[in-house]
Amino acid sequence: MSTTVQAPRASTSFSQRWNFRTFMARWSSQIGITSAFVLLWIVFISLAPVTFRASPIYVSFAQTTPYFALPALLMTLVIVSGDIDLSFVSIYGLAMVGFVAIDKTIGNVWLAALVTIAIGALAGLFNGALVTFLGIPALVITIGTQFLFQGLTLALVNGKSYALVEAQSSTVYRLLDGRLFGIPMQFVWLVIVAAFSWLILFRHRIGQNAHVVGDNRPAAQLMGIHITRTRISLFVLVGMASALAGLMQSLQVANFYPTMGSAYLLPALAAVFVGGTSVFGGRGTIWGTFIGAFMIGGIQAAIVAMGVEAYWVKVIYGGIILAAVAIHAFMQRRFGH
Repeated sequence: MSTTVQAPRASTSFSQRWNFRTFMARWSSQIGITSAFVLLWIVFISLAPVTFRASPIYVSFAQTTPYFALPALLMTLVIVSGDIDLSFVSIYGLAMVGFVAIDKTIGNVWLAALVTIAIGALAGLFNGALVTFLGIPALVITIGTQFLFQGLTLALVNGKSYALVEAQSSTVYRLLDGRLFGIPMQFVWLVIVAAFSWLILFRHRIGQNAHVVGDNRPAAQLMGIHITRTRISLFVLVGMASALAGLMQSLQVANFYPTMGSAYLLPALAAVFVGGTSVFGGRGTIWGTFIGAFMIGGIQAAIVAMGVEAYWVKVIYGGIILAAVAIHAFMQRRFGH
């Protein structure tokens, strides 16, 4: 009789352990980056309470972090597919050349915004076409196009900046840089793009194909996946996100300058990799990139708020990134497949 009673208990215990391990295996990356984020913010609040217990710092994060987080979210998809795009920082300025041209000649801000996004898409298409048809690694191609796009931007505007004060009275400005129930529209758009990126990566055929292409390209070819179309599509999305980020930043400061975006290369890449996306492709997480972007955005503010000497900034910056990556690695070894 006792045997009959004990057997189900053992089975239930085994089932619970199995379910826990399955859960951790599936969500280890998200749990790792979330844990790192919470621990980091506890440190920030403890060491700089005046700054991190007040709302202005969070409003600032909501306004500025999207400038590099937007392309980072779509970059996650590109890296999952086994590629990378280092030229996105130059697309900020190149796409805005179209906005300036339309705004200064026709004065139609809506048309100027559409042209901006279209130029970003074309720049991404150019990257994707070169990478896929020439068969040269994306790292090499996009280093070249980064300089190409930046040089083209400087040449088209003769190195000049342009005031965009008139555009701040437009509906486009209110949609991109206004407030929604007190929340900066930059953050609202970041959430929208994050949701879109998640749907593409995990609920759309392009995302499914990206996982297979990044994990095993020969297998993807045998499965009949259109590898070229998948890779080019993802580069186009990065270009569009970069153009949107450039448009937001330009309208926020009411000024276009041709070197805009150049400071966002490392923060965007750090957000992606700190977030748990594999540098080797085949695995990535939108939530990780989203949280990683705010970790990266918060580090600089925290260091300043804590009164740390300037020469320690990069040491602390690098240490926090390595700690976050270490947490990911531990979670993957402990609970990964």
